[in-house]
Amino acid sequence: MIDRYLSVPEVAELLGTTERFPRRLIAERRITFVRVGRHVRIPESALHAFIEANTIQPVSSSRTRLGAVA
Repeated sequence: MIDRYLSVPEVAELLGTTERFPRRLIAERRITFVRVGRHVRIPESALHAFIEANTIQPVSSSRTRLGAVA
């Protein structure tokens, strides 16, 4: 499968953030990126991996809270 390379504005739009956030991820080396001349591109697979690695699953608890009426 050929990876699609996304620009910083495209990544920001997909994440629902400003362009500053993906630029910070790049500067802090928290996401894989590719330099094409002076342009920076993020592989779509790297974006999906970043989202997956930072997704927090909900905690399911079978216990009732103290003081709660069951």
